[in-house]
Amino acid sequence: MTTSTGAAMAVFVVMILMMTWLWRAVKWVWLRPKTLERCLRQQGFAGNSYRLLFGDMKDFSRFKIEARSQPISFTNDYLSRADPLLHQTIKNYGKNSFVWMGPIPMVNITEPELTKEILSNMNDFQKPRFNKIFQLFAPGLIQYEGEKWAKDRKMINTAFHIDKLKLMLPAFHMSCDDMIGKWEKIVSVSESREVDVMPHIQTLTADVISRSAFGSSYEEGSKIFQLIMKQIDIALQVLHTSFIPGWW
Repeated sequence: MTTSTGAAMAVFVVMILMMTWLWRAVKWVWLRPKTLERCLRQQGFAGNSYRLLFGDMKDFSRFKIEARSQPISFTNDYLSRADPLLHQTIKNYGKNSFVWMGPIPMVNITEPELTKEILSNMNDFQKPRFNKIFQLFAPGLIQYEGEKWAKDRKMINTAFHIDKLKLMLPAFHMSCDDMIGKWEKIVSVSESREVDVMPHIQTLTADVISRSAFGSSYEEGSKIFQLIMKQIDIALQVLHTSFIPGWW
């Protein structure tokens, strides 16, 4: 009798735990997103209706593939290629809109005054929690909250003071001069030739950072930058998927 009673209690506890977990899962994947969607629409924001678990992530991946399959046009319409989901959302719903990063709504803030208010009240406006793996590749201000964010932002601001930026100009000039020199070697005076400048621009960015922050050129730390680029590619691939607790 004691053994059967203990087994029944164990089964009861397990059932309670399973029901609690199931309720939390339903709340996370459906009830909370639908509640947030209703609140956003009441406040004048528009967007796609929430779709179970994935939200707009499938559209995000599809739009990215379609955008990159087309050649870049010589216009100022960069948003349709850099962030096609945001471009399509603004086109369909206007600037006061939102997109779904899985079960998390991301509100588009385009008015400077609202942006200033958010940055001045970071404790009231919490950042969304994205895929856990992505957080490993993007630490720092992009993830910090509250006092930690304010303290680090204040420290970083001093590095971008106009007087300190002026001291970096020789490094900027040297990096630009090296890049233009490479272009001159590729294209001779007697002929015209098409040059893919994107890899050179990426190298220029890394070279400027290396010279101004570490006193060395990109070539000296190329392996580190190559690893960083691989990490960024992995993080972006992960960002295109919806995070399911326990899946990874």
